[in-house]
Amino acid sequence: MKQRYTIACLALCFLTLIISNPLLAAPLKSYTEPATGIKFVLVPGGCFEMGNIHGGGSYTEYPAHDVCVDSFYIGTTEVTQGQWKALMETNPSSFKLGDNYPVETLSRKNISQFAKKMEKKSDKGFRLPTEAEWEFACRSGGKEEKFCGSSHAKEVAWFQTNAADTVHPVAEKKPNSLGLYDMSGNVWELCSDIFSRDYYKNSPKQNPQGAETGRHYIKRGGSWDINENFQRASTRGRGSYDEKHYSTGFRLVFPAE
Repeated sequence: MKQRYTIACLALCFLTLIISNPLLAAPLKSYTEPATGIKFVLVPGGCFEMGNIHGGGSYTEYPAHDVCVDSFYIGTTEVTQGQWKALMETNPSSFKLGDNYPVETLSRKNISQFAKKMEKKSDKGFRLPTEAEWEFACRSGGKEEKFCGSSHAKEVAWFQTNAADTVHPVAEKKPNSLGLYDMSGNVWELCSDIFSRDYYKNSPKQNPQGAETGRHYIKRGGSWDINENFQRASTRGRGSYDEKHYSTGFRLVFPAE
């Protein structure tokens, strides 16, 4: 009896230690940033075959290669005009259609300013996703999905044949299994990586960060104004550092600690 009592006491002490120590407790599955209301969900880290595994597409999507990413949090939607205005007060978007539409027509410098303002409020390390993080999240944690959450673009994406020539409010289409909306379609989403045509051939396996130098940055996911082929999970777009385009927005991530 005494031995069983001792074991029970030790188990209770261990459980109390885990609950009371945030370093030992499991990470939260979601987080809502208070200043903007942006909701983030946890993406548990893992390994997957990044790049084109379905055939077709551009040479830039090859070769498919093994990649592993650490756990991170990602915004459930593209950053909206209302969320942008909550911090920045102005609205750079070409399509000023309402607060629930994605913010677009902004440069990477604009995005950096937004993230820094968020950081002062919440201290989380907000940033653009790497291309590997983006694709891993898009494919519901590295699953073999052709589009972000589906085998059929029309289920998850606004694109040329169903968007009626305009951007749409976020979260109107089906989410992927992580609860992420519009990773295919609606607006292109900027990533942190510099583009290099040969990077996939030389990419490190663990947390690749993109090329060290280059004239263009990666954007992913396709947009409302182009065809279904560009909505695929492996499609890679690119733009210059200062580019501001009406079809390009972003979502943010921060590391899981």
